[in-house]
This record gives sequence, structure tokens and C-alpha cells, in this order.
Amino acid sequence: MDKSMLGDLDALPDEDKLRMSSTIDQLQIRDSLRMYNTLVERCFTDCVDTFRRKTLDKQEETCVRRCAEKFLKHSMRVGMRFAELNQGAATPD
Repeated sequence: MDKSMLGDLDALPDEDKLRMSSTIDQLQIRDSLRMYNTLVERCFTDCVDTFRRKTLDKQEETCVRRCAEKFLKHSMRVGMRFAELNQGAATPD
């Protein structure tokens, strides 16, 4: 977990800090799993057309790779944008 997220929690008792830290960790794991599941579902639905064989054919494999790259780049960009907005909101005018 990012320790800077707990910066405002210094006044809390240690027990509450640990509970908050654990909750934040659980939320981050849940969000990571949700993003992974969305990626798999979206790319599989968009790229896999038939079930002729156990492995992906070359076209499907290329499609899945491109889909995953686009999805991850988009997710990173959205995360960076939220961070920029969060930093702007935290600075006094």
C-alpha cells in the first residue's frame, strides 16, 4: 500500500491505522482483480470467434495482444489523469 495515503491518519490510534491500511489494501486488490477480469472478458469477447482448437490462432493472438495493450494504456492514462486532478485539488489557491 502507498504509505502517502495514510499521511492524514497520523492522529488515529495504531489499531485504527492498521484497520484502515488493511481496508485500503483489500480495496486495491479488489480493484486490480476487477480490472483484470474486465480486460479478459472484453478482449476474449472481441477477439475469439470460434472454438476450433485449444489454442488461439495467429489472428486471435494478435487481436488479444493489441486489445490488452490498448486496455492497459487506457487504464494507465485514466489513472494518471485522476492523479493530476487529485494533486490540483490538494493544492491551495
